[in-house]
Amino acid sequence: MHPHPHTRHETDTCVEDLRAALAENGITLPSLGVDLPTFAGTLPTRPLIALGNCNQATARALISALRKAAAR
Repeated sequence: MHPHPHTRHETDTCVEDLRAALAENGITLPSLGVDLPTFAGTLPTRPLIALGNCNQATARALISALRKAAAR
């Protein structure tokens, strides 16, 4: 039995959905992925999504997309 209430497949799907939503806004986070150490522990924690690093241009594109979404 998997010790976590969230499966790796569910987390991978979440990452892919986030990657697709970002791409729809012209944003790519190259290091976006599942934080694998989250699955290494025995405590039932929620897996983390690693957003990773991005350059300033990508950060500004993300800010712009979030502000547009919030203004709706």
